[in-house]
Amino acid sequence: MESSTNSNSSSHTIPLPIVNGSANTPLAHSGSSQSPPRSPRTTTTATNPVAESLDRGIDGVLEAIQDERRTGTRSNLTWPTKVPIWNGEFSLLNMTQTVALADAVIQAGHPEYFVTANLNYLMLTEEHPRLEEINRRSIAVLADGRPIVARSRVSETPLPERVAGADLIVELARLSAEKGYRIYFLGAAPGVAQTAAHKLQEQFPQLEVAGCYAPPFRPLTAAEHEQMLEQIREAKPDILLVAFGQPKGEMWIANNRETLGVPLSIQLGASFDFLAGTAKRAPLVWQKIGCEWLYRALSDPRRLGPRYLKNIAFLLRKIAGDLASVLKLTFAQ
Repeated sequence: MESSTNSNSSSHTIPLPIVNGSANTPLAHSGSSQSPPRSPRTTTTATNPVAESLDRGIDGVLEAIQDERRTGTRSNLTWPTKVPIWNGEFSLLNMTQTVALADAVIQAGHPEYFVTANLNYLMLTEEHPRLEEINRRSIAVLADGRPIVARSRVSETPLPERVAGADLIVELARLSAEKGYRIYFLGAAPGVAQTAAHKLQEQFPQLEVAGCYAPPFRPLTAAEHEQMLEQIREAKPDILLVAFGQPKGEMWIANNRETLGVPLSIQLGASFDFLAGTAKRAPLVWQKIGCEWLYRALSDPRRLGPRYLKNIAFLLRKIAGDLASVLKLTFAQ
């Protein structure tokens, strides 16, 4: 469970989350500062049914992207398969498939985005109906929550695993280091994005950081917002990682993805803080038993306690709804 309002560049003020007002800050990186040319994706011969299915799925995504570029409308994506869980639909992807999909989307070059959805995000989707359309428009909605994965276990098509944003950011850095992709870090508190980027470069020395920027924690003027967009465009990243909080990050990406032209954008919540060490991620044992949320709540009760209490109430309401449905079916027989 991770954790503001829709941001629109045409308004006079753009509400954005805490970050600092420093200028765009590229970090030192290995290799050329220019974006590597994106060669057309080549399909390797699959050696097993799982690989073959993944390859066919990625080809379908690329075809849908190409259709949109030609016609302005997107054909229905048949993959990744979406599994309905409560009031959301989640992509049937494990981490390996998610990274493979990210690679293909980057090579396609059309601005797309993933949504990392946890229990808090599901709750916010009820409060902000526009998120439903944002989720439908995304290439993938990733299950970043143990309760969501656990609930899928009693459905006809269970999700393969949790795809946590805090783990995905590392895997995307690994992919980028291998393929020469450039990552831009946007958001979080002052200095956090830079520190997170440096930590990833220590782990993956070949990683190219296109830049880091932390806008001030106040509404931006239209001119300031346009300047921020221009900084990102000039950096020409392949991946834009955003830490604006939910649902502000998702809404901001949906509003600005076409203007930015970045192949892949993702709102990743507290992942920057975990990497930078400004917030401590729960030990693995807490993660495995589905209590990462409790660890975070105990670590910062004043800020996170009220949110998680709301999440618990939301979860209990959904479980009660499931039980009511089961009882209704039982007595109807």
